Amino acid sequence: MEDKKLLIYDCAKELFREKGFKDTNISEITKKAGMAVGTFYNYYSSKEKLFMDIFLEENSKLKQACFQSLDLEQSPMDVVGQMLKLNVEGTKANPILREWYNRSVFEKLEQVYREDNGIDTVDFLYDNFLELIVLWQKRGKIRNDIDSKMIMMIFAAIINADTHKEEIGLEYFPELLHLMTELIMKSLINCSDS
Repeated sequence: MEDKKLLIYDCAKELFREKGFKDTNISEITKKAGMAVGTFYNYYSSKEKLFMDIFLEENSKLKQACFQSLDLEQSPMDVVGQMLKLNVEGTKANPILREWYNRSVFEKLEQVYREDNGIDTVDFLYDNFLELIVLWQKRGKIRNDIDSKMIMMIFAAIINADTHKEEIGLEYFPELLHLMTELIMKSLINCSDS
């Protein structure tokens, strides 16, 4: 049974990479997997649910790769700036993660994610960073009067600004992200470290 689910997953991942979310349908996925459409629904309730599972796995891999390439001995300002830069570059380079920038697609997918995981579970964006934030707080490198999870949501908000770049104005990117990150980090870093 798990072999069929994995086959559906792998075939869908390949098609989503090649064609994108909107241009891939369930019948194509099952045809590529060599099974009936009905078999799909034994494992996934919808194309959105399957895509979100794939997206989250790809997102997690990217975050791990970014995190592992960081020089954690640098200042919090430099580490966060580097992480955000690597994240944006990695997202743009991955066709599945690039769907993040397709607002109409991602709004629908985000709704599926929230329905499955609850409104409060949005820390898939920077879950690897939580331990580092807590460590910085313990060492006095960043403010500890703000909850570490709230700090992670601040970083998520920076990334989310990228999905609204057309509304804000393309001519301001990527300088806007850099400036926002710098201003936020300056407010998070303790006065003794500034």
